[in-house]
Amino acid sequence: MTDELKNKPLKPKTSLSQEVGDKAERKLRAQRHITRTVWFGLGMMGLIGWSVAIPTLLGAMLGLWLDQRYPGGRSWTLALLVSGLTIGCLNAWHWVSKEDKAMGQEQEDKDE
Repeated sequence: MTDELKNKPLKPKTSLSQEVGDKAERKLRAQRHITRTVWFGLGMMGLIGWSVAIPTLLGAMLGLWLDQRYPGGRSWTLALLVSGLTIGCLNAWHWVSKEDKAMGQEQEDKDE
């Protein structure tokens, strides 16, 4: 933009110009957030699934190893499997809340 256009006071928008401006703004916003597609949603589901599965499996494997090395009355496998599942669920909750917060912020920006 030139300096003349930047310093020029804006006229109040009419209904047609307001509608055209809103459509242009939505189009620009959609272009900025092109990654938010179906594939993005599937990727997030995969990320959440793996964030639960990996700690659970690691806990189970460590528990099996401890049960083989140090047999006793307690089941390390069960205890560490539940611990891994808990850690994985907390991790997934963190990712979901982070994404929800980002979507809420995007909605607030859209409303302004």
